[in-house]
Amino acid sequence: MTTLSLTVLRARVHPLVPGFLISVVVAAAATFLAGHYHAPVMLFALLLGMAVNFLAVEGTCKPGIEFTSREVLRVGVALLGMRITFSQIAALGWHPVVMVVASVVITIVVAMIAARAMGFQTLFGLLTGGATAICGASAAMALAAALPAHPGKERATLFTVIGVSALSTLAMIVYPVVVRLLGFDATHAGMFLGGTIHDVAQVVGAGYGMSPETGDAATVVKLMRVAMLLPVIVCAVMLSRGQAGAQGGKRPPILPWFAVGFVLLAALNSTGWIPKSVQTFANDLSGWCLVIAISALGMKTQLKELASVGIKPIVLMVGETVFLAALVAAMLHWGM
Repeated sequence: MTTLSLTVLRARVHPLVPGFLISVVVAAAATFLAGHYHAPVMLFALLLGMAVNFLAVEGTCKPGIEFTSREVLRVGVALLGMRITFSQIAALGWHPVVMVVASVVITIVVAMIAARAMGFQTLFGLLTGGATAICGASAAMALAAALPAHPGKERATLFTVIGVSALSTLAMIVYPVVVRLLGFDATHAGMFLGGTIHDVAQVVGAGYGMSPETGDAATVVKLMRVAMLLPVIVCAVMLSRGQAGAQGGKRPPILPWFAVGFVLLAALNSTGWIPKSVQTFANDLSGWCLVIAISALGMKTQLKELASVGIKPIVLMVGETVFLAALVAAMLHWGM
């Protein structure tokens, strides 16, 4: 690399460093607090980020915060592919696959219709429905990265992350009681927990809190839901392209680079060539990227904007959560 190239690279990177480093510091603090208080790390990252949101208004940190909330997020989404192997999906047979695909598609469609009926944009229903149906805060961040920029996008994303994190924690406590009341065996209990709880960490906590067999089934079904992230992102991009074309705006690419990275890493992970240590490192790095990105996103948000969303979005997300739980329970009771 020539001296000129190094100079240009340094000129581009240097303005981003302060904002990136402050995002890392906030993410580290959020991770410590989440581990100490056993609460969702994404929620702590958002709250701590919003506490120092003056850093994103102006000054040396602003460019790096903008970069981190956008590009570091996309790296984290791509690395989610290292959580999935095709053999994990095949191990449970075709019934769970049908259940996952049907529940994800139906929940998102119902969410989009409900959002429209409540006066929101259809894309807001896609964002909240995708977060509920797939993998919680990670899905919300991934879908937000795929959707076109608009004035309310960041506020909608933050609200979705906060809502889905809170509902996921509540589900981790309540759903084990629900499966006992429904009389599910260990495998069906795991399928219910993995098919309904939003975030991976809460699925693991609820599943293995009941039994190892339940935990194994819950984790695999949850990873199948994570695998649905790619087709949903593609659908989100196609919908965004259609709206951008109708409005005369710039269309986003058909398949974002982070979605391509997601599926390539999932395929590579399925070969069995990747050492366990590399998989663990990639999963940890993905988690850190997402927490760092949500910290930056929190810094870009004003609390008064978030407080102005009203009661209707809360009703929408609670309704989506209850609908998904009822749908999966019905599938397991009558169809599996």
